[in-house]
Amino acid sequence: MAQVQYYGTGRRKHSVARVRLIPGEGKIVVNGRDLDEYFGLETLKLIVKQPLVETGVTGQYDVHVNVNGGGFTGQAGAIRHGIARALLQVDPDNRATLKAAGFLTRDARMKERKKYGLKAARRAPQFSKR
Repeated sequence: MAQVQYYGTGRRKHSVARVRLIPGEGKIVVNGRDLDEYFGLETLKLIVKQPLVETGVTGQYDVHVNVNGGGFTGQAGAIRHGIARALLQVDPDNRATLKAAGFLTRDARMKERKKYGLKAARRAPQFSKR
């Protein structure tokens, strides 16, 4: 018989994470590598685990993630978003908890585009009085 899987897609900045939750012992695998191996910073590991801790299902599900695009911080945020969405499929009663923590909201902040006449998005060329 096929194993039960729960899917969730998370996005943050330019990162997209496709998350699968499978009943297991709590292993988190990101792009074929262990979470500790993939993310060096402890804060990023905490960000990824937040939805599991908040709903109290740490150690009940194995998390398999394919993530691409963006940097490490964006990828961690995308994984958190994806896990939160997958946890909704596990139990719709989790919605209130996850929504209160802000894990279901897609963070809309993106890099601001560079404008012509400027050196960056808002950085103007140095002003010379004379």
